[in-house]
Amino acid sequence: MPLIALTGGIASGKSTIARRLAAHGAVIVDADQVVRDVQAPGGEVLARIAEAFGPEVVATNGELDRAALGAKVFGAPDLLTRLNHIVHPAVRAESQRRFQAAFDADPSGVVVYDVPLLVEARVDDPWDMIVVAHAPAEERLRRLVDLRGMTPDAAEQRIAAQVSDDKRLAIADVVIDTAGSLDETLAQTDALWESLRAA
Repeated sequence: MPLIALTGGIASGKSTIARRLAAHGAVIVDADQVVRDVQAPGGEVLARIAEAFGPEVVATNGELDRAALGAKVFGAPDLLTRLNHIVHPAVRAESQRRFQAAFDADPSGVVVYDVPLLVEARVDDPWDMIVVAHAPAEERLRRLVDLRGMTPDAAEQRIAAQVSDDKRLAIADVVIDTAGSLDETLAQTDALWESLRAA
């Protein structure tokens, strides 16, 4: 019952890998979805965020105004740290609950935590394997501009705001090179799956 951490920079192909592993039967726990869920209206996390950053970070429908909160913490490391101290423990607890539920349902299953901020937040957790989706920054920049419609400047800022490729690659047990064709990425993912099932 391996617990796999899957990470990668923006536009690295991480989601493609996650979808392929899910198609093979892995249970995917999406860190971004966990964050959204723990910040849902009526919960303690959203209340603490509003208390710390002001009522203007809550939209009129009662949900977190991510843009308003992002504007406050972007470029303000002390405020980002304060936010992380509120959100990360709740995300850790909820993700652990989901891991355990998946293993309780299928003790021989494979659980994959799809997590962009592994290096920043959870690198020391007891993962059985860390998989890094990797493509050079130039290729990820091209994808952000061509496929997501971002301006080159905005794309460069998003990439620069993340941890470096070197730091991600340094923690990898397996690197899936996503710079080539989709078929090449899927073939590497299929090989990873076969190795997990054979272990």
